[in-house]
Parts: sequence; structure tokens; C-alpha cells
Amino acid sequence: MKLATLFGRRSMPDSLFSAGIYSVMLQGVYMWGDNMRATVAVAVLIVLASLPSRAEANSLVARVSLSAQTMTVSENGITRYRWKVSTGRPGHATPTGSWRAKWASRHHRSRKYDNAPMPYAIFFNGGYAVHATYDLKHLGRPASHGCVRLHPDNAAQFFALARQIGLGNTRILISH
Repeated sequence: MKLATLFGRRSMPDSLFSAGIYSVMLQGVYMWGDNMRATVAVAVLIVLASLPSRAEANSLVARVSLSAQTMTVSENGITRYRWKVSTGRPGHATPTGSWRAKWASRHHRSRKYDNAPMPYAIFFNGGYAVHATYDLKHLGRPASHGCVRLHPDNAAQFFALARQIGLGNTRILISH
């Protein structure tokens, strides 16, 4: 693309650009030709490089350790929190793997388990969710039907972070 066209100006003939003729007006500091095109190209690259890319989007990662019964929350690669959890008891295993958060429900109730409260639920794999529990005495050991249960204050904090950063940027990683 010719520089005159790039700036939407037609005051200087395109033939001057293609001939590589330079014009310098010291008062207005206009430089035309190959040097100016290179200068503009570098300026455009600098501007583009300073814009945030999709790869630099905020991220939230919850790493659940079934053996330690903990959840470590990292934001943009920096560990922010480590909380006790309660995962699946024998016969109700918590699935292992990696999932993107699918949907959130502030006041969810279980359809499967007698309308049990699941506040601050972040669903990641079908009916499995990270959510609050009021059964605080079991935090730190397996006791759930397969979900990852947190103290209500911690669940509210994780819920708010996931909503703020975006469910599409939130991952739940569960390992032994």
C-alpha cells in the first residue's frame, strides 16, 4: 500500500512514492519515500505489540488435590489461595481431569440429592461443581457425592473471581 493511500491523502502523487523520491520540509517535517514507509511500519508494529492479545487474557486455575483435599487457586499464573476442600467419599468419586468452567449458579440446589443447597456453584463437568458447603467439620477429607466442596466464604470468593475473569477463562484441574 502506498503511504499516500495509507494516510488517505492524495496531495502528493503516488508516482513520487513509487520512484522513491524523498521530500523533506523542515518546518512541517514531512518525509516521504522508503524511509517514511519503514518508520510508519515500525510505529504500527509498536502500537500492535502494546495491545493485549487473546493469549494474554486473564486466567483462573483451580487445582484440586484429592490426596491433600485442597484447592489451590491461581490467577494469571500467580497462586492466590489454598483452601481445604471436601471431595467424593467412597462410592461417589470425584472425577479427575481438566475442564473449563461451564456455568455458574449463585443459589443452586441439587436435583439429584434431595434439593440439597449448592451455593456459589461453578459447574465444570455435567452435574459436578465446585460449590459451598455448610458441613464444615468434613472439610479436609472426602465426604461429598463427587463435587468439590468449599467453605462458604472461599466458595463465594472463587465464584466472584470466576465470574469476573470469565467462565471461559476458568479451568478446574483435579488430580490424585
